Amino acid sequence: MRIAAPLLALPLLLAVPLLAQMPTTAPGAQDAARVTGGTYQADPHHTLVGWRVNHLGFNDYFGIFGDVTGTLTIDPKAPAEAKLDISIPIASVTVASAGLKDHLLRAPAESGAKPDFFGANPQPARFVSTSVVVDEEGDEAKVTGNLTLNGVTKPVTLDVDFTGAGPSPMGNVETIGFEADAVIKRSDFGLGFGVPLVGDEVKLEITAAFEKK
Repeated sequence: MRIAAPLLALPLLLAVPLLAQMPTTAPGAQDAARVTGGTYQADPHHTLVGWRVNHLGFNDYFGIFGDVTGTLTIDPKAPAEAKLDISIPIASVTVASAGLKDHLLRAPAESGAKPDFFGANPQPARFVSTSVVVDEEGDEAKVTGNLTLNGVTKPVTLDVDFTGAGPSPMGNVETIGFEADAVIKRSDFGLGFGVPLVGDEVKLEITAAFEKK
């Protein structure tokens, strides 16, 4: 034990210089003055699209899509002219049940049959904005666009909140954060398996970070 104790303490001693370099306050703040114009790329590691759907009238089940890519072009002097183009890889869906994931991405049981949900090799979903309406305070917006999901394109409106901006400590990259929510009907996109036992309405809860490149 006398020999092991210094060895156990070594990682802590090495961490002290790193801790000293950490910022003492969060680098992001909900301050629109921090936003600069240009094109930002979605941070795939910190952008998530959560979904939840009612199961049998008892409770909601939920899952997450990650690895989101795409761009946001914004001018803080003309926020209503912002453009958003996002791709969401359906195949990377994360759920608690391995059986459900298998069902979502299952190949057709017989040649030519339609899968219950997405199938084995689904194309990414894509959202492309068509209009942005910003509130008077400038920190909330309704972003309407075309969502292509499961080969079907429908208009969807996101209720968006600006949550923060500033330089990220990882590379001192300018970063903007948002949260958004929306409700879609999965049957509109050819995903009506199980309706009405499993809810048709799907609540989308989105958290997104964009980095200026």
